[in-house]
Amino acid sequence: MPQTEITASIPVLDEIGRPQNFGWARSPCFTYDPAILRAPRRRISEGDRYVLVSNTHLVIFELLDDGYLGYLFVNVISLRSKKHSTHSYITPFSLGSFDLPRDSDSDSIRFRQKKVLLNFANMEGGVRIIKTDIPKFNHGYTLRGQVVLTPPLDAESLVTNMPWRGTKGAFSCTRRSPWYLAEGVIQFGIEELVFTRGNGWGIFVWSRGVRPRSDLRFWAAASGNAGERQVALSVGYNSADSSLGTENAFFLDGRIHKLDQVSFHIPSGGRLEPWRFTSNDKRLEMIFTPQQERDENHQMFFYSLKRRQLFGSFSGKVILDDGSELEFLDIKGMTERGKSRL
Repeated sequence: MPQTEITASIPVLDEIGRPQNFGWARSPCFTYDPAILRAPRRRISEGDRYVLVSNTHLVIFELLDDGYLGYLFVNVISLRSKKHSTHSYITPFSLGSFDLPRDSDSDSIRFRQKKVLLNFANMEGGVRIIKTDIPKFNHGYTLRGQVVLTPPLDAESLVTNMPWRGTKGAFSCTRRSPWYLAEGVIQFGIEELVFTRGNGWGIFVWSRGVRPRSDLRFWAAASGNAGERQVALSVGYNSADSSLGTENAFFLDGRIHKLDQVSFHIPSGGRLEPWRFTSNDKRLEMIFTPQQERDENHQMFFYSLKRRQLFGSFSGKVILDDGSELEFLDIKGMTERGKSRL
Protein backbone atom coordinates (compact mmCIF):
# COMPACT_ATOMS: atom_id res chain seq x y z
CA MET A 1 0.00 0.00 0.00
CA PRO A 2 1.46 3.40 -0.96
CA GLN A 3 2.21 5.85 1.81
CA THR A 4 -0.11 8.84 2.11
CA GLU A 5 1.60 12.23 2.12
CA ILE A 6 -0.31 15.05 3.79
CA THR A 7 0.43 18.49 2.32
CA ALA A 8 -2.04 20.82 4.08
CA SER A 9 -2.93 21.62 7.69
CA ILE A 10 -5.23 18.92 9.03
CA PRO A 11 -6.47 17.88 12.51
CA VAL A 12 -5.47 14.53 14.03
CA LEU A 13 -8.81 14.37 15.90
CA ASP A 14 -12.37 14.74 14.68
CA GLU A 15 -14.92 16.98 16.41
CA ILE A 16 -15.59 14.40 19.15
CA GLY A 17 -11.95 13.51 19.78
CA ARG A 18 -11.46 10.37 17.68
CA PRO A 19 -8.15 9.97 15.76
CA GLN A 20 -8.27 10.51 12.00
CA ASN A 21 -6.25 11.64 8.96
CA PHE A 22 -3.40 9.15 9.10
CA GLY A 23 -0.29 9.54 6.97
CA TRP A 24 2.99 11.45 6.87
CA ALA A 25 4.11 14.99 6.07
CA ARG A 26 7.27 17.05 5.47
CA SER A 27 6.19 19.78 7.90
CA PRO A 28 4.22 19.85 11.18
CA CYS A 29 0.83 20.28 9.52
CA PHE A 30 -1.04 17.90 11.85
CA THR A 31 -2.90 19.91 14.50
CA TYR A 32 -3.38 18.34 17.93
CA ASP A 33 -5.88 19.47 20.57
CA PRO A 34 -5.66 17.38 23.79
CA ALA A 35 -8.74 19.12 25.20
CA ILE A 36 -11.05 17.05 22.99
CA LEU A 37 -9.36 13.65 23.37
CA ARG A 38 -11.74 10.79 24.15
CA ALA A 39 -9.31 8.93 26.41
CA PRO A 40 -8.55 8.83 30.14
CA ARG A 41 -5.61 11.07 31.06
CA ARG A 42 -3.59 8.10 32.27
CA ARG A 43 -3.35 6.82 28.67
CA ILE A 44 -2.28 10.10 27.08
CA SER A 45 1.45 10.20 26.35
CA GLU A 46 3.32 13.42 25.52
CA GLY A 47 7.06 13.83 25.13
CA ASP A 48 9.82 16.13 23.87
CA ARG A 49 13.38 14.91 23.37
CA TYR A 50 16.56 16.75 22.37
CA VAL A 51 19.78 14.91 21.52
CA LEU A 52 22.97 16.97 21.18
CA VAL A 53 25.64 15.20 19.15
CA SER A 54 29.38 15.73 18.69
CA ASN A 55 32.17 13.38 17.68
CA THR A 56 32.95 12.70 21.34
CA HIS A 57 29.70 13.15 23.30
CA LEU A 58 25.93 12.91 23.26
CA VAL A 59 23.79 14.92 25.66
CA ILE A 60 20.12 13.95 25.91
CA PHE A 61 17.27 15.95 27.43
CA GLU A 62 13.91 14.21 27.55
CA LEU A 63 10.59 15.23 29.06
CA LEU A 64 7.97 12.49 29.03
CA ASP A 65 4.50 12.66 30.56
CA ASP A 66 3.26 9.08 30.29
CA GLY A 67 0.14 9.48 32.40
CA TYR A 68 0.90 7.46 35.49
CA LEU A 69 4.51 8.62 35.58
CA GLY A 70 6.28 11.75 34.40
CA TYR A 71 10.01 11.86 33.71
CA LEU A 72 12.73 14.35 33.06
CA PHE A 73 15.88 12.55 31.94
CA VAL A 74 19.24 14.22 31.37
CA ASN A 75 22.04 11.97 30.09
CA VAL A 76 25.66 12.73 29.25
CA ILE A 77 27.36 10.00 27.22
CA SER A 78 31.08 9.99 26.44
CA LEU A 79 32.03 8.05 23.32
CA ARG A 80 35.69 8.63 24.11
CA SER A 81 35.91 7.37 27.70
CA LYS A 82 32.86 5.08 27.41
CA LYS A 83 31.26 6.55 30.52
CA HIS A 84 27.80 7.95 31.01
CA SER A 85 26.05 9.99 33.68
CA THR A 86 22.31 10.23 34.22
CA HIS A 87 20.10 12.52 36.26
CA SER A 88 16.36 11.97 36.43
CA TYR A 89 13.33 13.58 38.04
CA ILE A 90 10.31 11.35 38.52
CA THR A 91 6.76 12.66 39.00
CA PRO A 92 4.23 9.98 40.03
CA PHE A 93 0.77 10.43 38.50
CA SER A 94 1.91 13.33 36.30
CA LEU A 95 -1.40 13.16 34.34
CA GLY A 96 -0.67 16.23 32.21
CA SER A 97 0.98 18.33 34.91
CA PHE A 98 4.06 18.90 32.69
CA ASP A 99 1.81 21.08 30.51
CA LEU A 100 3.84 20.36 27.37
CA PRO A 101 3.04 22.49 24.28
CA ARG A 102 0.25 21.24 22.02
CA ASP A 103 2.37 21.78 18.90
CA SER A 104 6.07 21.50 18.06
CA ASP A 105 6.73 25.03 16.80
CA SER A 106 5.35 27.34 19.47
CA ASP A 107 5.76 27.98 23.17
CA SER A 108 8.77 27.17 25.28
CA ILE A 109 9.30 24.69 28.08
CA ARG A 110 10.74 25.78 31.41
CA PHE A 111 11.51 23.30 34.17
CA ARG A 112 12.54 24.51 37.62
CA GLN A 113 12.97 22.42 40.74
CA LYS A 114 14.81 23.99 43.68
CA LYS A 115 18.18 25.04 42.20
CA VAL A 116 17.72 23.12 38.95
CA LEU A 117 16.75 25.06 35.81
CA LEU A 118 16.17 23.76 32.29
CA ASN A 119 14.79 25.93 29.52
CA PHE A 120 13.91 24.93 25.95
CA ALA A 121 13.06 28.08 24.01
CA ASN A 122 11.53 28.30 20.54
CA MET A 123 12.72 31.36 18.61
CA GLU A 124 11.96 32.92 15.22
CA GLY A 125 13.10 31.06 12.14
CA GLY A 126 12.91 27.65 13.81
CA VAL A 127 15.90 28.33 16.08
CA ARG A 128 15.85 26.59 19.45
CA ILE A 129 17.92 27.43 22.53
CA ILE A 130 18.66 24.94 25.29
CA LYS A 131 19.80 26.29 28.65
CA THR A 132 20.77 23.99 31.51
CA ASP A 133 21.83 24.72 35.06
CA ILE A 134 22.05 21.66 37.31
CA PRO A 135 24.39 22.40 40.26
CA LYS A 136 24.57 18.76 41.39
CA PHE A 137 24.23 16.52 38.37
CA ASN A 138 26.10 13.32 39.19
CA HIS A 139 28.91 12.69 41.66
CA GLY A 140 28.68 16.37 42.58
CA TYR A 141 29.39 17.53 39.03
CA THR A 142 27.62 20.57 37.62
CA LEU A 143 25.93 20.62 34.23
CA ARG A 144 25.68 24.19 33.08
CA GLY A 145 25.62 25.89 29.69
CA GLN A 146 23.71 26.95 26.58
CA VAL A 147 23.43 25.49 23.08
CA VAL A 148 21.75 27.10 20.07
CA LEU A 149 20.12 24.81 17.50
CA THR A 150 19.76 26.25 14.00
CA PRO A 151 17.85 24.46 11.21
CA PRO A 152 19.25 24.24 7.67
CA LEU A 153 17.66 26.46 5.05
CA ASP A 154 14.25 25.14 3.97
CA ALA A 155 14.57 22.12 6.26
CA GLU A 156 11.90 19.42 6.20
CA SER A 157 10.82 17.21 9.11
CA LEU A 158 9.38 13.71 9.17
CA VAL A 159 5.92 14.04 10.69
CA THR A 160 3.63 11.03 11.05
CA ASN A 161 0.17 10.28 12.38
CA MET A 162 -0.54 6.58 12.90
CA PRO A 163 -3.29 4.49 14.55
CA TRP A 164 -2.45 1.64 16.91
CA ARG A 165 -3.34 -1.84 15.78
CA GLY A 166 -6.02 -3.48 17.89
CA THR A 167 -6.49 -0.52 20.27
CA LYS A 168 -9.52 1.63 19.57
CA GLY A 169 -8.93 5.36 19.94
CA ALA A 170 -5.14 5.06 20.28
CA PHE A 171 -2.80 6.94 17.94
CA SER A 172 0.72 8.31 17.69
CA CYS A 173 1.54 11.72 16.20
CA THR A 174 5.28 12.44 16.00
CA ARG A 175 7.73 14.91 14.53
CA ARG A 176 11.38 14.00 13.97
CA SER A 177 13.89 16.70 13.02
CA PRO A 178 17.45 15.27 13.18
CA TRP A 179 19.28 17.97 11.22
CA TYR A 180 19.96 20.91 13.56
CA LEU A 181 23.34 22.62 13.64
CA ALA A 182 24.42 22.95 17.28
CA GLU A 183 26.66 25.72 18.66
CA GLY A 184 27.48 26.27 22.31
CA VAL A 185 29.27 24.96 25.36
CA ILE A 186 28.06 22.83 28.26
CA GLN A 187 30.28 22.69 31.33
CA PHE A 188 30.22 19.19 32.80
CA GLY A 189 32.28 19.21 35.97
CA ILE A 190 35.77 20.26 34.88
CA GLU A 191 35.12 19.20 31.28
CA GLU A 192 33.78 21.42 28.51
CA LEU A 193 31.47 19.83 25.97
CA VAL A 194 31.89 22.04 22.90
CA PHE A 195 29.47 22.04 19.98
CA THR A 196 30.55 23.90 16.84
CA ARG A 197 29.56 23.90 13.18
CA GLY A 198 31.18 20.81 11.74
CA ASN A 199 31.25 19.16 15.17
CA GLY A 200 27.84 19.85 16.62
CA TRP A 201 24.39 18.63 15.64
CA GLY A 202 20.97 18.36 17.23
CA ILE A 203 18.07 15.91 17.00
CA PHE A 204 14.56 16.93 18.07
CA VAL A 205 11.69 14.48 18.61
CA TRP A 206 8.15 15.58 19.50
CA SER A 207 5.43 13.01 20.23
CA ARG A 208 1.78 13.22 21.28
CA GLY A 209 -0.91 10.57 21.38
CA VAL A 210 -2.97 7.98 23.21
CA ARG A 211 -0.92 4.93 24.09
CA PRO A 212 -1.94 1.25 23.95
CA ARG A 213 -1.74 -0.95 27.01
CA SER A 214 1.57 -2.41 25.83
CA ASP A 215 4.09 -1.52 23.15
CA LEU A 216 7.49 -2.62 21.90
CA ARG A 217 9.28 0.03 19.86
CA PHE A 218 12.59 0.55 18.11
CA TRP A 219 14.24 3.79 17.05
CA ALA A 220 17.57 4.93 15.65
CA ALA A 221 18.77 8.44 14.79
CA ALA A 222 22.03 10.11 13.84
CA SER A 223 23.38 13.40 12.51
CA GLY A 224 26.71 14.53 11.07
CA ASN A 225 28.61 15.32 7.89
CA ALA A 226 29.42 13.32 4.78
CA GLY A 227 32.12 15.40 3.11
CA GLU A 228 30.71 18.90 2.71
CA ARG A 229 27.08 17.80 3.08
CA GLN A 230 25.08 17.49 6.26
CA VAL A 231 23.37 14.11 6.63
CA ALA A 232 20.92 12.77 9.19
CA LEU A 233 18.57 9.85 9.63
CA SER A 234 15.64 8.73 11.74
CA VAL A 235 14.25 5.21 11.43
CA GLY A 236 12.00 3.14 13.63
CA TYR A 237 8.84 1.13 14.12
CA ASN A 238 6.47 -0.17 16.79
CA SER A 239 3.07 -1.85 16.95
CA ALA A 240 1.32 1.12 15.34
CA ASP A 241 -0.02 0.75 11.81
CA SER A 242 2.57 2.48 9.61
CA SER A 243 1.09 1.40 6.27
CA LEU A 244 0.08 5.00 5.43
CA GLY A 245 3.34 6.60 6.59
CA THR A 246 6.44 5.03 8.12
CA GLU A 247 8.79 6.74 10.59
CA ASN A 248 11.75 6.23 8.26
CA ALA A 249 13.69 8.90 6.38
CA PHE A 250 17.17 10.02 5.41
CA PHE A 251 17.99 13.73 5.31
CA LEU A 252 20.51 15.54 3.13
CA ASP A 253 21.11 19.20 4.02
CA GLY A 254 17.78 19.14 5.84
CA ARG A 255 15.75 17.80 2.91
CA ILE A 256 13.84 14.58 3.35
CA HIS A 257 14.35 11.40 1.33
CA LYS A 258 11.45 9.18 2.38
CA LEU A 259 12.00 5.48 3.03
CA ASP A 260 9.50 2.64 3.33
CA GLN A 261 9.97 -0.10 5.94
CA VAL A 262 13.35 -0.45 7.69
CA SER A 263 14.37 -3.64 9.47
CA PHE A 264 16.59 -3.70 12.55
CA HIS A 265 18.86 -6.78 12.49
CA ILE A 266 19.83 -7.00 16.15
CA PRO A 267 22.57 -9.47 17.10
CA SER A 268 21.76 -12.15 19.64
CA GLY A 269 25.31 -12.37 20.97
CA GLY A 270 27.40 -9.79 22.81
CA ARG A 271 25.90 -6.57 24.14
CA LEU A 272 28.01 -4.29 21.95
CA GLU A 273 27.99 -6.23 18.69
CA PRO A 274 27.16 -4.23 15.52
CA TRP A 275 23.56 -3.84 14.38
CA ARG A 276 22.58 -4.00 10.69
CA PHE A 277 19.77 -2.00 9.06
CA THR A 278 18.13 -2.64 5.69
CA SER A 279 15.05 -1.23 3.95
CA ASN A 280 12.54 -3.23 1.94
CA ASP A 281 12.83 -0.76 -0.94
CA LYS A 282 16.60 -1.53 -1.03
CA ARG A 283 17.45 2.16 -0.62
CA LEU A 284 19.17 1.97 2.77
CA GLU A 285 21.85 -0.35 4.08
CA MET A 286 23.96 0.53 7.09
CA ILE A 287 25.85 -0.79 10.11
CA PHE A 288 25.64 0.66 13.60
CA THR A 289 28.73 0.15 15.75
CA PRO A 290 27.94 0.64 19.47
CA GLN A 291 30.51 2.24 21.75
CA GLN A 292 28.41 2.77 24.87
CA GLU A 293 25.14 1.53 26.34
CA ARG A 294 22.71 2.20 29.15
CA ASP A 295 19.62 0.47 30.50
CA GLU A 296 16.73 1.92 32.44
CA ASN A 297 13.77 0.35 34.19
CA HIS A 298 10.92 2.31 35.77
CA GLN A 299 7.94 0.68 37.43
CA MET A 300 5.02 1.79 39.55
CA PHE A 301 2.20 -0.60 40.40
CA PHE A 302 1.05 -1.98 37.03
CA TYR A 303 2.93 0.57 34.88
CA SER A 304 6.42 -0.18 33.56
CA LEU A 305 8.92 1.29 31.12
CA LYS A 306 12.09 -0.53 30.10
CA ARG A 307 14.62 0.82 27.61
CA ARG A 308 17.99 -0.18 26.29
CA GLN A 309 19.93 2.59 24.58
CA LEU A 310 23.14 2.20 22.57
CA PHE A 311 25.40 5.04 21.41
CA GLY A 312 27.94 4.93 18.62
CA SER A 313 28.33 5.49 14.88
CA PHE A 314 26.53 4.62 11.65
CA SER A 315 28.16 3.82 8.31
CA GLY A 316 26.47 2.80 5.09
CA LYS A 317 24.85 3.96 1.88
CA VAL A 318 21.48 5.31 0.81
CA ILE A 319 19.76 5.79 -2.54
CA LEU A 320 18.43 9.36 -2.71
CA ASP A 321 15.18 10.43 -4.39
CA ASP A 322 17.00 11.31 -7.61
CA GLY A 323 18.46 7.79 -7.84
CA SER A 324 22.00 8.73 -6.86
CA GLU A 325 23.87 6.84 -4.16
CA LEU A 326 25.36 8.52 -1.11
CA GLU A 327 27.84 6.89 1.24
CA PHE A 328 28.30 8.02 4.83
CA LEU A 329 30.88 7.02 7.42
CA ASP A 330 30.97 7.21 11.24
CA ILE A 331 27.90 9.41 11.71
CA LYS A 332 27.30 9.62 15.45
CA GLY A 333 23.96 8.74 16.96
CA MET A 334 21.96 6.24 18.98
CA THR A 335 19.60 3.28 18.85
CA GLU A 336 16.87 2.39 21.30
CA ARG A 337 14.66 -0.55 22.20
CA GLY A 338 11.80 0.34 24.51
CA LYS A 339 8.99 -1.68 26.05
CA SER A 340 6.12 -0.18 28.02
CA ARG A 341 3.11 -1.72 29.69
CA LEU A 342 0.07 -0.18 31.33
